[in-house]
Amino acid sequence: MFLRAIARPLMAKVKQTTGIAGLEVVPNAREVLIGLYNKTLKEIQAVPEDEGYRKAVESFSRHRLKVCQEEEDWEMIEKRIGCGQVEELIEEARDELKLIGKMIEWDPWGVPDDYECEVIENDAPIPKHIPVHRPPPLPEEFYKTLEAVSSLPKKEIPTGSSSESPAKA
Repeated sequence: MFLRAIARPLMAKVKQTTGIAGLEVVPNAREVLIGLYNKTLKEIQAVPEDEGYRKAVESFSRHRLKVCQEEEDWEMIEKRIGCGQVEELIEEARDELKLIGKMIEWDPWGVPDDYECEVIENDAPIPKHIPVHRPPPLPEEFYKTLEAVSSLPKKEIPTGSSSESPAKA
């Protein structure tokens, strides 16, 4: 028993590098992850129980915590979770903790049901530093098809099902 307790950590594979620039190896990644997931599960309690965000965070945090508690080897943790290296999981867990704080601050679930958002439209030019995402123009065939379908009497308009042929008058 004593030999196993001492030999197992000595025989464990030591991670030399993550292979990702700027992402250093965390030798005690399992313990760090367990602490982060426990903290996440504690802090998410401030979000209302019925919110989807809380349900999602609790679900994946519990799953990942369970994997980290069951596995001692960092390779098995990475394999079972399947979302990158343990160091990446640590960064992700830290980011989630920051997001929980922001979500509590923003309180998106506190919007009354009868709240109406005012939409302001104007023709002010969009600043150059803001990307404009406009879809490309539709192909000419689209407009021809649209015109052809629009000019058909209602009886002749295809139903959209490929198995049915259009009704003939």
